[in-house]
Amino acid sequence: MNKPLADRFRPKTLDDIVGQKHLLAPGKPLRKIIESGEATNLIFYGPSGVGKTTLAAYIAAKTNKTLKKLNATTASTADIKEIVASLGTFSGMNGVLLYLDEIQYFNKKQQQTLLEYIENGSITLIASTTENPYFYVYNAILSRATVFEFKSVEADEVEKAVYRAAAMLSEEQGIEVEVLPESARIIASGCGGDVRKAMNALELSAIASDEHDGKKTILPETASELVQKSSMRYDRDGDEHYDIVSAYQKSMRGSDPDAAVHYLGRLLEAGDLPSACRRLMVCACEDVGLAYPQIIPIVKACVDIAQAVGLPEARIPLADAVVMVCNAPKSNSAYMAIDAALGDIRRGKTGPIPRQLQNKHYDGEDNPNKGQHYLYPHSYQNHYIYQQYLPDAIRDRRYYEFGDNKNEQAFKAYWDRVKK
Repeated sequence: MNKPLADRFRPKTLDDIVGQKHLLAPGKPLRKIIESGEATNLIFYGPSGVGKTTLAAYIAAKTNKTLKKLNATTASTADIKEIVASLGTFSGMNGVLLYLDEIQYFNKKQQQTLLEYIENGSITLIASTTENPYFYVYNAILSRATVFEFKSVEADEVEKAVYRAAAMLSEEQGIEVEVLPESARIIASGCGGDVRKAMNALELSAIASDEHDGKKTILPETASELVQKSSMRYDRDGDEHYDIVSAYQKSMRGSDPDAAVHYLGRLLEAGDLPSACRRLMVCACEDVGLAYPQIIPIVKACVDIAQAVGLPEARIPLADAVVMVCNAPKSNSAYMAIDAALGDIRRGKTGPIPRQLQNKHYDGEDNPNKGQHYLYPHSYQNHYIYQQYLPDAIRDRRYYEFGDNKNEQAFKAYWDRVKK
């Protein structure tokens, strides 16, 4: 069975690698390390299909080491020991470079076993992960390796690779494979920065295209159908999920409806209706808050409708609510107040509740000042009378500050007038 085009198309030089110029351009540290021919322990962090495996293979060849590949989702410590055992054979005489994909799936004990062989120089490790290595990789391994972050490849870079891969297909098949500019753009922009996906889409498009006069022409409609939803990078437990929901809420907080509906669309396209609803309600309370408190029940009603009708119609009430939150005035005064209060409580700044607020209507015989002494505000003018509500230890503490929006300033003017 033939290898996929993505494997056949692997670059032979650093300059042929698509994207990652921030790491591999002339003069960049990683490029200098590779060109020195010295094998070092590395961790490649970034999304799939952006050149991590390709670069590991290139480094193994450059350092004249035997490349061994393991995937941490299925590998065991026995697999590692088997690789180390090969050091005494002809295939491992120049040393072994172990490429361990998805290292985050190795537990601590497995990573400690790996560490033993790294420390004694039995193997050189290049590990890859799609998750933040500082959260998932054992600290002792991190301290013995250098982390490099790979980025999603820009569409214009992927497009160049599509044309080069089409030329390779033409040579392999003995007929011209023509990629129309619009088709190349669809494949490049639809792969979400994943070159492997772009190569797979190109190869399938070539197979699905009819041959006329010794030439296959990849039409835009063929490319569109085969790219499908490959541009979506999404894992509900991964970094990409948290990046999207973070951008979604920050765009609403920043009053940018265009960005907010874009990220809403990404969540909905991935089928993550719960996250779209949850962050929307949080933002209405946290970021609009008292500047326009009427928005909170409105947003809740939109969320209820979205959950009742389900996707795809749920996009409509959610878009209404998201745009409204973006355009609403903002205030985080209540959010800051509760966080400040919780901060005091967690630091032990509390104290007994004042006697007049306690749920007691009797006194012990030892109390010389009998009576609860609670003042009922509705019995006084403007339904207000001053009395102490906070415990003695923090009686003068202020948590809430009026926001500078029209709504809260109206409250402030009212209470300034009453409390004077």
